[in-house]
Amino acid sequence: MLEEALGALALTGGTTVVAAMATDAWQTARNKVIQLFNRDQARQAAIAVQLDGDNALVMQSDDADRARRGLASAWQLQMEALLARHHDAESELRAMVEQVRAELPQSQQSWVQHITANGGIAAGAQGPGSGVHIHNQPDVGRAPVRRPPAAEDSDAS
Repeated sequence: MLEEALGALALTGGTTVVAAMATDAWQTARNKVIQLFNRDQARQAAIAVQLDGDNALVMQSDDADRARRGLASAWQLQMEALLARHHDAESELRAMVEQVRAELPQSQQSWVQHITANGGIAAGAQGPGSGVHIHNQPDVGRAPVRRPPAAEDSDAS
C-alpha cells in the first residue's frame, strides 16, 4: 500500500507542477521543484531546463489545459523517480503541493482525473487532504472463466 500512496503523491506532485505553469504560482512551483531535486545534483540543472521549457510550451499553447494534461504524466514520472531514489523527499513534496496549490488561481485548483484499471489496482488522489481510493477491478477484455455446472446429486434408485 505504501507504494500506491507514493505513486498517488507523485501523481499529485506532477499535476500540481503543471497546474502552476503559466500562472502566478509558477515561480514558487519552479523554485520548490528545483529545491526538491537538489538531492540529485546531476539532475538539478536538467530539471530546471525542463521546467522552463515546459512552462514556455504551456504559455505559448492555444489550449494551455491541453498542454498541461500532456505534460502531467512526464512530471509524475519525474516525481516517482525522485521518491524512489530519495524517500526523504516525501514530506517536502507534500509541503510543495500544499504551498503551490494555495497559490494557484481558483480555476487551476481542481482537475478532473479519470483512472482506469485493466486487471490491477487503480489509485487516485487530488489535493491536500484527499484520500487514496483503491479499486480492484477484474481483467477487462479477458474471456470469463467458465466453470462446469455443479454436479447434481443423483440417487440411483
